[in-house]
Amino acid sequence: MTDRVTIRALVQIDRLQPKFAAYNGATVQGSIPLAGDTILIGELAPGNEVFGLVDAALKASRVEATSQIVEREFGFFILRSPLNAEVSAARDAILARLGMEMSDRLRPVVESARIITSVEPYQAQLLNKWSSGSLLVPGRTLGVLECAPAAYVALAANEAEKAAEIDIVEVRAVGRYGRMFIAGTEAAVETAMEGSAAAVRSLDGKAAP
Repeated sequence: MTDRVTIRALVQIDRLQPKFAAYNGATVQGSIPLAGDTILIGELAPGNEVFGLVDAALKASRVEATSQIVEREFGFFILRSPLNAEVSAARDAILARLGMEMSDRLRPVVESARIITSVEPYQAQLLNKWSSGSLLVPGRTLGVLECAPAAYVALAANEAEKAAEIDIVEVRAVGRYGRMFIAGTEAAVETAMEGSAAAVRSLDGKAAP
């Protein structure tokens, strides 16, 4: 399988933060993660490989399936458990099935990180049209982070909430690029953006081709 499958992203996130957990609860298909849970997020190519890997993880551990998506190019999944050890067992089962290690995943790249202060009302309303999380109030500060592969943006969102008191407006973790939209005071957003970008950049892996 190793000559066919690319682990575009694989990241284990512990201590799921309350707002990001609530956001996931509003957007996922399956078992709803709760604050404090550990989740495993993966993104693969070809996309259809996600079905066999999720099956192997569920058989090897007591995790629950939160999301399983195949979009135009990639497969994406989220597995959850309140027990970090169970998520580690699921991760190890996936890697064993692939004959790979964590170092075989692609290393994430922060493509863009932007802060917009005192968001104009019409801009805020446009963003609120497709927001799945907190509404963006005009006059607040908006932070937008874009990374590749897309799934790593979930780590960015959780770390942003760990770093500062912010609201999660939207997290798009499926596709070629991941995008996170957060809001709050200018100081809080600056701190959260620094923390989230640093967390993404700290992950190892192979350079994308």
